[in-house]
Order: sequence, then structure tokens, then C-alpha cells
Amino acid sequence: MTKNQTKYVDGFVLVVPKKKFAEYRTMAQMGKKLWMKYGALDYKECVGDDLTPKAMGGTKPLSFLKMAKATPKESVWFSFIVFKSKKHRDEVNAKVMKDGSMNDPEWKDKPMPFDMKRFAYGGFKVVVDK
Repeated sequence: MTKNQTKYVDGFVLVVPKKKFAEYRTMAQMGKKLWMKYGALDYKECVGDDLTPKAMGGTKPLSFLKMAKATPKESVWFSFIVFKSKKHRDEVNAKVMKDGSMNDPEWKDKPMPFDMKRFAYGGFKVVVDK
């Protein structure tokens, strides 16, 4: 990696019904294997634990629960995949999408274990690291 390249992160926020926790975690573990197989630097799936924010500098931040419109029967997940660069992200994602396991009937024809209408995704340039 050259001096001018910065790491790149794909970030996700999603809402998973608590009764589908195990199903989503299994799906996430498969995802980690795939992305790491094709060169991702890191892959994290994090479930909300302390989502009631306290005031900071006189302002109370918006909670992930409220932002995601999560109910008490749902959990909020924050997930991210780290790449060398945006170009590297595009290359890795293309390989993942071509992988035969992405078409495995166990996953392909099954509905997602989370609400796709409350699924947020974006690519982010890392500006502070180490």
C-alpha cells in the first residue's frame, strides 16, 4: 500500500429480530469466511449492547434504537468490513459475488433474517487510523 492510499470500510446498520439472532449470526459467519477468503483485511459483526446514549456536551445524541426504529423484540447490529482501498473493496466484492456459495440454495432462496427496509449501507474512507 502506498503512502497516498487510505483504508476503506464498508459499513452497515441493520435490525434483526431477536428470535432470528442465531440465523443472522450463522449468515454473518459465512459472510466473514467469504470476504476474508477474497482479501478483506477485517470483518466485524457487532450487536448493540449499550444503546441508550447519555448527554454529551449538553446534547443528547440520537440512539441507534431510535434511528433504526427498533422495537424491544429487535436488536441493532453495526457491521463493517475493512479493505486496503476503495479499488480493493470493489475487487473483493466482485469476487465474493461470483463465488458459488452465494448461490447456495440454503441462502439464495431464503428471506433475509433482517428487515431490508431498515438496512443501511455505505462505503467510507478511513481518515483517522493508528
